[in-house]
Amino acid sequence: MLAYTPPTIEQRFVLDHVVRIDELAGHNAFSDATADLVDAIVEGAGAFALAEYAPLNRIGDMVGAVWNDGTVTMPAGFREAYRALVDNGWGTIVGPKDAGGQGLPFTLGTIVLEDLGTANMAFTLCNMLTAGAVEALAVHGSEELQTTYLPKLVSGEWTGTMNLTEPQAGSDVGALRSTAKPVGDGSWLIAGTKIFITFGEHDLTENIVHLVLARTPDAPPGTKGISLFLVPKLRPDAQGAFTEPNDVRCVSIEHKLGIHASPTCVLSFGDNGDCRGWLVGPELGGMRAMFTMMNNARLNVGLQGIQIGERATQEAISYARDRIQGQPIIEHPDVRRMLLRMKSLTQAARSLVYAAAGEVDRAHLGVEGAKARVDLLTPLAKAYGTDAGCEIASLGVQVHGGMGFIEETGAAQHYRDIRIAPIYEGTNGIQAADLVGRKLTGDGGAALKALIDEVRAEAAGEVHLMALVDAVAVATDWLLTTEVNDRLAGSYPFLDMVSVMTCGWLMARQGRVAAEMLKSGSGDPAFLKAKTVTTRYYLDYLVPEALGKAAAATAGSSLLYELTIEELAA
Repeated sequence: MLAYTPPTIEQRFVLDHVVRIDELAGHNAFSDATADLVDAIVEGAGAFALAEYAPLNRIGDMVGAVWNDGTVTMPAGFREAYRALVDNGWGTIVGPKDAGGQGLPFTLGTIVLEDLGTANMAFTLCNMLTAGAVEALAVHGSEELQTTYLPKLVSGEWTGTMNLTEPQAGSDVGALRSTAKPVGDGSWLIAGTKIFITFGEHDLTENIVHLVLARTPDAPPGTKGISLFLVPKLRPDAQGAFTEPNDVRCVSIEHKLGIHASPTCVLSFGDNGDCRGWLVGPELGGMRAMFTMMNNARLNVGLQGIQIGERATQEAISYARDRIQGQPIIEHPDVRRMLLRMKSLTQAARSLVYAAAGEVDRAHLGVEGAKARVDLLTPLAKAYGTDAGCEIASLGVQVHGGMGFIEETGAAQHYRDIRIAPIYEGTNGIQAADLVGRKLTGDGGAALKALIDEVRAEAAGEVHLMALVDAVAVATDWLLTTEVNDRLAGSYPFLDMVSVMTCGWLMARQGRVAAEMLKSGSGDPAFLKAKTVTTRYYLDYLVPEALGKAAAATAGSSLLYELTIEELAA
């Protein structure tokens, strides 16, 4: 597996020209995000990830997390690398200041998470879930819970998990059966089984803080009857020290296609009738509280597509330069096509996810329209980012040829690792349904139409992009007036159209800036020329592909149901 170079120049460029980080730093809440500090974080996070997380990527894949009688042991080196992360404060970037965090923009936390995940995607899932737990507690937790748990989670001394899925429920969260019964002292007795719990058990930290969805007595059916509880692996004893086991047991871990260094656990709560939890937010308010964590996680899962995309692209370019087939294969037009597609897809997806992260920060600042924009961009970032990551990783295998199918090159691991990303945190089909459901019909299309107008105003003159904008506008009007099954049938191609439109807009902006900088002689000329070419490739090759999906977005659902189930299976 080849080494890689942290993409610091690209990250800083996108921060400047997509996120517009200087605008964020102009607000009092983010005044600490000076240019010097941003540079230090961008450079330092990449260097840390390369030194500490990257060397463990291969052993994490080959050895993986090991379960034995309820305990999970991480591969050699993981505990030390995680300790280094905590000691160097990399988990504190966006944490609230009163809990020991630095209170910096979410966008800078995104940079850190990207670098860690590019170095070692499976390992970084631990950091990703903890960040979501911090967000949920900071927004919904009581003062007592925040005081007790947030400092440990922000520092990384403890890690956090998200517990939704149950064996019988899957994505139907409303079908969960876990229960919570009040004890009378403010705690609740939790009982039930959760599956697919990322880093639900490990030996990196002494305590793990589980956020668990469960039903209280007499709760109504469905999602309206769900509450959220904080359930620590170790609970406080009579003196307040976290030494008492809390009747939470890791029954097993899954044997997966990829992300082998991320223990995916089956957790059993209350086998002995003594699992204590504490309510997060109001009773029956569990879905609202959990969505705070899920929306954070969905953006960060979209980021995983960029992580794998960056690593796979760099390794494919390196291999193509050195692999001789009469001449270096990088000279062949089809290999150039694949490499340029990989590079432009990675940069486009990064632009989309960073733009969404910037809107998270603007929403925090109370900027008008930011909340609606981030709500709109979240399903795009999650779905398009992860689909792009899968395509890039697959192309990486293809560039390696037969050697790509051999594990030793590392190309196959990237594909195996990223393949889960379109599935978890809400499948990409669920993201598409969310886009044409709540996000489109909830405001009558206002947020999407505002985005369309902004793209029109800034990217006028880009022929293919303007054609795609027109097609998105037509499809939007059709989806707003058709019935629900027709909307859902066209939801995935429509999501792709909107995603590519948004990426095309952001890439066109960067291309203009890069061309101006090249002309003036400022900046790194090699990077700037590459940026102008990858932008042009995206606008001239990938945008027209999305335009071709307009027919599918508005075709309706009748053909999907023309066959009976028996005929479909014939």
